Amino acid sequence: MMLAGQAASADLTQSLALGVESLGLAVDGAQQQQLLSYMALIQKWNKVYNLTALRAPQEILTHHVLDSLSAVGPLQRHLAQLPSAGEGCHTLLDVGSGGGLPGVVVAICCPNVKVTCVDAVSKKAAFVQQVAASLKLPNLMGVHTRVESLKGPFDVICSRAFASLPDFVTWSQNALSEAGVWMAMKGKRPADEMTALPSFAQVFHVEQLKVPGLDADRCMIWLKKSATLSA
Repeated sequence: MMLAGQAASADLTQSLALGVESLGLAVDGAQQQQLLSYMALIQKWNKVYNLTALRAPQEILTHHVLDSLSAVGPLQRHLAQLPSAGEGCHTLLDVGSGGGLPGVVVAICCPNVKVTCVDAVSKKAAFVQQVAASLKLPNLMGVHTRVESLKGPFDVICSRAFASLPDFVTWSQNALSEAGVWMAMKGKRPADEMTALPSFAQVFHVEQLKVPGLDADRCMIWLKKSATLSA
């Protein structure tokens, strides 16, 4: 007879597997187990690190993990178009990462991407470091600093519910490589923010995202340095 805790764990495992399948991602069983272990760490340390207001595992899965997973496919398609990285790894900076969303999820699903999660709150950066050690993710690092102080260069700079687009690109511009891109996860298409962008940044693609189990608007705003300034 299956105990309640075992049943809940099985439901969560199945929900994650179905979500991965729905998103069309190549995330194997070991990686899915790492995602579940990451969720367990969030729940374990949430009170200490103040990582999320959500408490129910199914909500954390849908609103955080699957939401972050919706960015993995678009990211992988973008990286596939780039020349091979010199050290074998492309680099991604997750700005205002908090508990590592989407950075930790990217690090798990994309072992060929070197992920740096930066947050101005020291305990949140410490949590990401703890996740990297616990899940044995050599391509993941948590950094406690303000993003303005980072120099990079990074191939991709991403954010999820971090700040307005103008603030996001302004604060992180020095960390972006000349040919790099910004990848901003948003809810509804932020037309006002796009209009208010500084002259050095331009939107080149807006992509709708569909999060399994979440009935909410989601989109990805892709930006790059303006041609007149990056030439």
